[in-house]
Amino acid sequence: MLTGKKILIGISGGIAAYKTPLLIRELIKKNCQVKVVTTKNALEFVTITTLQTLSQNKVYVDMFSKEEEYTTEHISLTDWADCFIVAPATANIISKMANGLADCTLSTSLLAFNKDLFVAPAMNSKMYNNPVTQENIRKIELLGANIISPTTGNLACGYDGEGRMEEPSEIVRKIENFYSKNLELKNKTIIVTAASTQEKIDAVRYIGNNSSGKMGFCIAHELAVRGANVILISGKTHLCVNNPNIQLIKVRSAAEMLEETTKYFPQSDAAILSAAVADFRPLNPSKNKIKKTSQDLTITLTPTIDILATLGKTKTKNQILVGFALETDNEIDNAINKLKKKNLDFIVLNSLNDQGAGFDVSTNKITIIDKDLKVEEFQLKTKEEVSIDIVNKLISL
Repeated sequence: MLTGKKILIGISGGIAAYKTPLLIRELIKKNCQVKVVTTKNALEFVTITTLQTLSQNKVYVDMFSKEEEYTTEHISLTDWADCFIVAPATANIISKMANGLADCTLSTSLLAFNKDLFVAPAMNSKMYNNPVTQENIRKIELLGANIISPTTGNLACGYDGEGRMEEPSEIVRKIENFYSKNLELKNKTIIVTAASTQEKIDAVRYIGNNSSGKMGFCIAHELAVRGANVILISGKTHLCVNNPNIQLIKVRSAAEMLEETTKYFPQSDAAILSAAVADFRPLNPSKNKIKKTSQDLTITLTPTIDILATLGKTKTKNQILVGFALETDNEIDNAINKLKKKNLDFIVLNSLNDQGAGFDVSTNKITIIDKDLKVEEFQLKTKEEVSIDIVNKLISL
């Protein structure tokens, strides 16, 4: 899958740069051609001699070297390469990528590159989880970068948390997986619901469920990568899409999500409903803002229409319907009951008892149960990796 590929590796100034020579070696073993571009700070952690020896090519560091005349050779590298891997990608280089800065050889090369880009972040956990860094990562992902999420463990700074660069062998595996994917879902139309609904109490207040929407957006992206035409029906979220195979429809309430889902389902091959839809809505929402008083306020709630059950009743033998179950107790039994009751082909179970599988985190831990009651348990993974497992299950059916 990687044989013969021309790969440009970018190294920025983080301690994880010590792993990059191993990445180069792995790629050379796969019969790739490798060239390296670094920042000056990267050379505090790894030497030019090591990089040149392993890549068997010149290393590009300084656009204005005193020993050589100025050239634009680093720009021609972007034409030469089939893909660009930035490993490690520090918060600094990610910020430059997100904001179009080009003040060094690496950032200039990245700005000039318009093919397959893979970015492996590596930094202190507090830096990684900083909202600015997370926003920059989302930004470059929306611009087409493939993020190879960091792992959790002991960091060089002494912290234990998220921010370790993925291991070189795993980076290679993920890139191989990227290039080996066939368009298994070409000409298939698949609905995905994501995020949460909001049910109005008055003009400014609402009730709803916790959900960032990331799991649904990851599933939609993975389906689109596999060739599907995706109709992504989403409640309120900050997330965006940039794949032309994804049609994003924004809704607010459960009623609006029901309307859009039932509208498109008859012409769809499958539906994966991952949205956190409110089970209840205020019976008589106020058109105006309810003023605060010293008296108790009573709100009468009425059930919303169950979207999953509605689709289950109309599903044909040629359609696949997938639901999600978020449970806190009797997880398997409750999920199986939902699977049967709503006529699903398989259900994805999340447990709030599993660390790292709650709300507003980048990871998830799932169990898939199909209509034959086959139970598959998966380890804690990034939501991008979880989406691959879910789509693989869909394809198997």
